[in-house]
Amino acid sequence: MPFDDDFVSILHAQDRVQRTKMNLPAPRSSQPIRRRVLLVAYSFPPVGGAGVQRPTKWTKYLPQFGWDVTVLTVANPSVPVRDPHLEGEVPSETRILRARTLEPGYGLKQALKSNSCSGAKTSPRRTLRGAVKRMASACLQPDSQILWVPNALQLASRELAAVPHDAILVTAPPYSSCLVGMRLATKFRLPLILDFRDEWDLSNRYLENASSGAMGTWIQQRMQRSVLRSADVVLATTRSSTSRLAERVREAGHHCDCECIYNGWDDDDFASASPVTPVDDSSVFRLVYTGTLWNLTDIRPFVEAAQRVADRAPNLLSRLSFTCLGRKTEDQTAHLDRLLQLLPRGVSRDYVPHGEIPGWLASADATLMLLSDVPGSERVVPAKLFEYLASGSEVLTLAPPGEASDLAACVWPDSTFQPGDTERIANWLIERLSSPERHRISRTDDRIQPFSRRSQSARLAAVLDRACGIPEAVGPANREAVPC
Repeated sequence: MPFDDDFVSILHAQDRVQRTKMNLPAPRSSQPIRRRVLLVAYSFPPVGGAGVQRPTKWTKYLPQFGWDVTVLTVANPSVPVRDPHLEGEVPSETRILRARTLEPGYGLKQALKSNSCSGAKTSPRRTLRGAVKRMASACLQPDSQILWVPNALQLASRELAAVPHDAILVTAPPYSSCLVGMRLATKFRLPLILDFRDEWDLSNRYLENASSGAMGTWIQQRMQRSVLRSADVVLATTRSSTSRLAERVREAGHHCDCECIYNGWDDDDFASASPVTPVDDSSVFRLVYTGTLWNLTDIRPFVEAAQRVADRAPNLLSRLSFTCLGRKTEDQTAHLDRLLQLLPRGVSRDYVPHGEIPGWLASADATLMLLSDVPGSERVVPAKLFEYLASGSEVLTLAPPGEASDLAACVWPDSTFQPGDTERIANWLIERLSSPERHRISRTDDRIQPFSRRSQSARLAAVLDRACGIPEAVGPANREAVPC
């Protein structure tokens, strides 16, 4: 489904209508009506990572559109990274319920994985660990976070019995959270909105620690059909994923609204950002990558292009300052090491707090957006792309034909390539390293304004209103009208 200029224009028109209508005074006789949603979000501060931004920004902006938020999350998350600074993004009035999970720590999960996948000589201990890993993978369906479900259900049930709520909103993965939402919605007869940050099927194909095997696939397909049949609304983060999930809903024998709520960028994140490295040296071209390097964000196409530049014009690479910020899988680390050997100014850092990212983007002459050419990636738009666009820096996009490349090309057509376009990517690098000219856009650019977190939260509030049967005219004084 092409991401064309007409669709961007429609989103921008909607955003303009929203911002205009919110300035209209409410009738004096009307009183703002507050609603409350239970947001089930395993990934929530102090957990770090890209998936945490979406629910965090919802808690920040939904109250502006009449929806107060209660968050159900985990007390002792088994996750790879934490970012305590994100807790400052959550409004103090947000009620947060934290249920304990029985999961093992993330380090133990990884130890079991590495031992079971190791090619080293088999030992009784390694064999036992591999057996434990396979048994856990088979039993803990749809994911290990199923061990959070009993305590989450108990805590949320007490809350819903004591405090009136109007809807339940679940964001996944992990997909066990969908089971929590389904049971609570049935028990308390509340509308259920399921938000798929990643498609269930794609996650099982690509995510770390995903369950595998024929039996696991069969179990999860049944689970997915069950939760989709229970949904009043299904959300996705791209238009093409929305269409795919709508097919899944029909295959499950159900009918419900399916809506696209994009990820986005938050102006507050950039308002006070200052460069973390000097930007007044025109002899250096600064390229920044943020986020995880893994099988869906393979850096090899960029490495191959850099190698080609090294073969043709080795002195130019001394002008390239490349910074890679984020986690890396073992195989991607090997590819990155090869790149850093080519670049005298190459730097690799592990995960950095999200609050530091805008400063790094402000330092960049260009940012690097990677998306692997694998089945299903045409329906994926990495959340970082919106922040890249909001930073104003040029975006070098290496992605297969699909929604991400269409969106990037709407703003930066001359720096959007397919991963296999090694020669064209190398030519782009040579051109940028040879010229002091820098390319930038403003955050007021019409092409990116509709993707602000505030605008997308307004769209979500409208979805919640419709799910609850709330007439638009009954909303609070500061409700923004969001056309369907």
